[in-house]
Amino acid sequence: MAKELRFFYTPNVDSLELPQDEAQHALRVLRLGVGDELNLMDGQGNFVHAEITTATGHRCLYCIINKVEQPRPWRGSVHLAMAPTKLNDRTEWFVEKATEIGCDEFSFLNCQFSERKVLKTDRVEKIVVSAAKQSHKAWMPRVNEMTAFRRFVEQDRPGQKFICHCYDQSDVTGGVEELSDCASKPHLKDVVDADGPCTVLIGPEGDFSIDEVRLAQQHGYQSVSLGTSRLRTETAALVAVHIMQLKKQS
Repeated sequence: MAKELRFFYTPNVDSLELPQDEAQHALRVLRLGVGDELNLMDGQGNFVHAEITTATGHRCLYCIINKVEQPRPWRGSVHLAMAPTKLNDRTEWFVEKATEIGCDEFSFLNCQFSERKVLKTDRVEKIVVSAAKQSHKAWMPRVNEMTAFRRFVEQDRPGQKFICHCYDQSDVTGGVEELSDCASKPHLKDVVDADGPCTVLIGPEGDFSIDEVRLAQQHGYQSVSLGTSRLRTETAALVAVHIMQLKKQS
């Protein structure tokens, strides 16, 4: 049986030293030593084959055997911004699975109906690293600090911008369709561009407020649907990531 390929995350592979937590795992848990080989990833598209040259205490030094740049497996970029769930484990589950599927950037929104106003992004980053290593992702998603909804949508962003919500579009426009860029909500899969950057907003369990949807539309976000099923926040976010990936890898 082939030995499992195990990666160590080293943001700066040219430092020739594993980060402390990765060094402890290599030396204390896996009991690797001088002469043993390592597979490294920098999260910026490079896989590195290396050999341990020094293993003392908490330090693990290595020399690089070869470095292979990995092509990006999808076109454009995938950015998912969501309101964190009340229970942290659901947000963490989403981040883990979305990293495995493929995502470029995670943002977290403080919305009017948000049940969680604070999120420890250092914990999220650790989950991203673990999922990326497990799924052999050469590219690591960026994790942004939680931000107010208004501040997020008012920032300039490249490419397509979508907001998923459960309202009828007539409720958002107040019956005046001219106030909206689209009179009805298309399905996300029908409007995602295969090549460019894409940002999708997912609201809290109580959904975005109508005022938030209107504000997003005023700043260029198009209202879209994820289908007829009513989805939990973390499920909707994962569905959106998967749809974007299917389009951008096709």
